[in-house]
Amino acid sequence: MNGNHAAIHIENLRKNYGDVVAVRDLCLDVAPGEIFCYLGPNGAGKTTTIKILAGLLRPTAGLARIMGYDIQSEPVAAKRLIGYIPDHPYLYEKLTGRDFFYFIADLFGIDRGMAEKRLNEYFELFGLKGDADTFIENYSHGMRQKLVFSISLMHDPKALIVDEPMVGLDPRSARTLKTLLRQKARRENMAIFLSTHTLSVAEELADRIGVLHRGELLFVGTLAEMHQKLGKSGNLEEMFLSLTGAELSPEETA
Repeated sequence: MNGNHAAIHIENLRKNYGDVVAVRDLCLDVAPGEIFCYLGPNGAGKTTTIKILAGLLRPTAGLARIMGYDIQSEPVAAKRLIGYIPDHPYLYEKLTGRDFFYFIADLFGIDRGMAEKRLNEYFELFGLKGDADTFIENYSHGMRQKLVFSISLMHDPKALIVDEPMVGLDPRSARTLKTLLRQKARRENMAIFLSTHTLSVAEELADRIGVLHRGELLFVGTLAEMHQKLGKSGNLEEMFLSLTGAELSPEETA
């Protein structure tokens, strides 16, 4: 894809921590309306990539653009178009869910009427309406995750960047979220960049998959293309382990 038409454009991205190269010369485009799942073992560089895309880390070299805006040189314009869900979100625990939602809405310049409409929509969807006026310190991990998704979607971002979306969610909430992500991609043309260790989620949602290992992108493509590249059948777990050099033993595949 031409980077000019990508929702997320990553070009020769590199991040060093001293002598350690966390991300090595990464090039990648994610199209509007695409769900891209970013996979890799612990320490592969996935969270580093995501923090650069969200504007929380400065790359050693290369660039990242959101809808054409450079996240480093045009951070305000880029961040207006991003929804970001980290793996461990920070929330103001002495606020209620409702107050925190309105606080973030004010930061995005969303008027109170629209903010209330969006709060009702997402709190209803995620089953949070009964706890809207409860202090966040009393929320379970799953409730916090659903609150963060509600807040990250309130401003209709063009690119949603998600690190481990299903952590803490019960099966029903996970199903609701997967349905919502498909709808956002298909109906609203939202680009979704999703990092996960839950390979079944990637298998179910991904239009394309990227496999990162030791900072290098080993594969980008569809599941069918992964089968073709490896010249073998099997599920995503087996192919992922093969790509990253950790194939299952005969006992594990029995």
